[in-house]
Amino acid sequence: MSLKAVLFDFNGVIINDERIHLQLIDEILVQENLQPQKAQERQTSLGRSDRSYFQELLANRGRVASEEYLTQLLKRKAQAYGQELEKLDKLPIYPGVEDIIFQVRSRNLKLGLVSGAIRPEIELVINRAKLAENFQIIITGDDVTTSKPQPDGYLLAVKRLSQAYPELNLQPQECLAIEDTPVGIAAAKRAQIPVVGVANTYPFHMLQRCCNWTVDYLTDLEIERVQEVFSGQHPQSTMTEC
Repeated sequence: MSLKAVLFDFNGVIINDERIHLQLIDEILVQENLQPQKAQERQTSLGRSDRSYFQELLANRGRVASEEYLTQLLKRKAQAYGQELEKLDKLPIYPGVEDIIFQVRSRNLKLGLVSGAIRPEIELVINRAKLAENFQIIITGDDVTTSKPQPDGYLLAVKRLSQAYPELNLQPQECLAIEDTPVGIAAAKRAQIPVVGVANTYPFHMLQRCCNWTVDYLTDLEIERVQEVFSGQHPQSTMTEC
């Protein structure tokens, strides 16, 4: 078996924007005459799609939301998200992202993105950061009806890569996911995709329990070492294996 594709999560892996998202969600709830998020709700939001999370927030406040209503809320949030990013001189892209992308591309591996965020938010960031051309496929919250920890996004990514590159004969076990939350890790695992957990959002020891590898920072991730483990050439890794 060999490594053929690397699949990035977005929020918490590529961009450090949790604070912005939580702020915008609270603003929208208040505009809708609803209570802002509770601390426990904020915790459960991590790694999930915006649509799924908004639906739960509204249900917790006794409001049944139609798909059209949810779509309008997501559009408002995306617009506000863009306005917040425009205020920043530099996007909060995590250190190591560009290096990992370079490592992946230089080894002729396919690169994808699998996120519960909606497409306008993702495209805004990766276009501004000049990263868009590196991704062969991008799966967003607009492409699937479920949210992580369900595996649908990852399974769709494998399917689309297989369609685009049939010569690869790509299997989920030949992909590597890079995730930062237990919810995202569970989604990849359910799709039978090995996972690197990066401790951007949760402590190292929490991710270590459920990942194939765990790193403190993306800069610690060595794609060459991962390739060797996939191929059986290097059973031990410099990263922590679980």
